[in-house]
Amino acid sequence: MKSWKLLSTWALILTIALSLAACGSKEEGTKTPTEGAQVEQSDQGSTQESKDLKTTYPFTIKDATGEEFTFDKAPEKIVSVSPAETESLFALGLDQQIVGVSDYDDYPEAAKSKTKMGSITKPNEEAVIAANADIVFTGISMKEESVKKLRDLGIKIFKVEPKTLEDIMKNIEVYGQITDRQAEAQQVITKMKAERDQVVDAVKSVSDDQKKKVYIEFSPGWTVGKGEFMDELITLAGGVNVASDVTGWAQINEENIIHTNPDVILFANDAMDYETKKPIKDIILGRSGWDQITAIKNSQVIGLDGNLLSRPGPRLTEGLISMAKAIYPDLVK
Repeated sequence: MKSWKLLSTWALILTIALSLAACGSKEEGTKTPTEGAQVEQSDQGSTQESKDLKTTYPFTIKDATGEEFTFDKAPEKIVSVSPAETESLFALGLDQQIVGVSDYDDYPEAAKSKTKMGSITKPNEEAVIAANADIVFTGISMKEESVKKLRDLGIKIFKVEPKTLEDIMKNIEVYGQITDRQAEAQQVITKMKAERDQVVDAVKSVSDDQKKKVYIEFSPGWTVGKGEFMDELITLAGGVNVASDVTGWAQINEENIIHTNPDVILFANDAMDYETKKPIKDIILGRSGWDQITAIKNSQVIGLDGNLLSRPGPRLTEGLISMAKAIYPDLVK
């Protein structure tokens, strides 16, 4: 069961990759990320200078799609159909307000007992409507056409599209503003910044010419290029992403990986090929010519907790620490 849940999380990232990659896609349509800020707050709702960190209602804000929302009070019933957003909301202490989550939401433990709302890409419309939530949160997995369809049904759905760690922390701050949990949000953000700084400080002695080349494969045959938070994690961890010549989630070119000769290969624990059930590590090690890659010759093929790296929520900096330890075990403790 654990393997299936983790595989499902990485399947989500693969779904995103399929929708964003320039190559042929099995998904219908192409998702166009919203440009600029992930969320845009109006001056009317701003409480950033409030000493007691209390939200003043009505509070007005825009989401990543440009949709404007006005909250007359803190939401009393919340649905989240994104594992990352669910983790963020629970981190703010909103257990009692959360009335529904997606089928894949498994953290924290309390999320498992919440009413299930179906898929993370196309939720069960009837279940979402029946939840009668004041707000529904969704993240990187849901395409805008699905968001629009839910809105056409009268569902108030707030979408985020984080591309960087800063975006993710900003989203958590926004959730705190919407729900009047600003103090709790700042505590989460402070922890995340401390964990980020811990890694940055630990690897700052590594000069540019000594930085290790890193290749990450989150699902068989798929990696990440520039412009996504997972690529940023590699940079923050003091590594150089060998796939930084491409943008977004991308299918790999096996010959190119051999040519770039990474020092470290990272992969998602328990991820495997759907059809053959072959673990991703075995796939990596079994590729023709890859036995000449430095990472494989030096046994630097390392599995990490996929949920910590793929969910753009409060635990992402824990994933950053695990990544940095894998790349520089002598520097990051």
